[in-house]
Amino acid sequence: MAFSAMQAWGATREGHVSLSALSSPIIFRGDETTAYRDPVAVYHEGWFWLYFTLVKIEPDKQVFSYTAWSKSRDLAFWTTPKIFTPRDQTLNYSSPGNVVRYGDEWILCLQTYPRPNKEKYGNETSRIWIRRSRDLENWSEPELLRVKGPDVSREQMGRMIDPYLLQDTTDLGKWWCFYKQNGVSMSWSRDLKTWTYAGRTAGGENACVIPDGDEYVLIHSPANGIGFKRSKDLKEWRDIGVLKLGQSDWPWAQGRLTGGFILDLRQDKRVGKALMFFHGSTYPESDKRGGFDNFASLGIAWSNDLTNWTWPGKTEKTP
Repeated sequence: MAFSAMQAWGATREGHVSLSALSSPIIFRGDETTAYRDPVAVYHEGWFWLYFTLVKIEPDKQVFSYTAWSKSRDLAFWTTPKIFTPRDQTLNYSSPGNVVRYGDEWILCLQTYPRPNKEKYGNETSRIWIRRSRDLENWSEPELLRVKGPDVSREQMGRMIDPYLLQDTTDLGKWWCFYKQNGVSMSWSRDLKTWTYAGRTAGGENACVIPDGDEYVLIHSPANGIGFKRSKDLKEWRDIGVLKLGQSDWPWAQGRLTGGFILDLRQDKRVGKALMFFHGSTYPESDKRGGFDNFASLGIAWSNDLTNWTWPGKTEKTP
């Protein structure tokens, strides 16, 4: 929905975000030449900053992936997406994992997804990176995350995508990076520069890990839907199930529902909910009409307990 500064400020003049005022679960809708994918968000000083993959199919059918941002006061009215990565098929910076506070700066993690020879997916040179910012808008040059260890060369790291950063809840000086390689792999660091590989667990793409009580919750993307796992130690995980939200009622998400990210604001009185951002594709990725590089849209849902979810327009008959 187009952004209006007057509307956005007015809707939250008391500082409270009214989720009941949202009229649609769709934030940005894809079309025949555009896809919005892999959303992540951060809430800072009353603004929701949303980062996501923006895919564009040019008139000559060339496909380019970018990372873009938009912001909102009320989750209903969003600024026009701003691309901040280069137009380069050998890079295709995309799939932001999350934005974290580290010292006096923000850290954004993301991937490169090279497709210079019209590959369907990112090739074997896909790697993961971080960028730094003081204002959430202007970002430093990318820094390679050497998550396999400092002695492993970039060429030997293997294909890896979809990074996510997490501060350890019991050792605040320790940071984890989750990423897609042989399931969900993980490494840890104390400075975001020198990393130690720590193992893997079965799981899909777009890992997102949040603390919940005395456990961690892992959200990931299986073939369809949003998968949930829980763990007390980040080593042993138990499956909770797969969430499909309102997919059965959403024409815009019939192909695949995926890319779930949770921004947990249950303790923030202005919001009071865990927000889930995700993307849905109108068609399956194998469909000739598209569904990967186009017709993918960003959506939103929310929850009090990470189990029962609500979205704009939800009805009792919707599973």
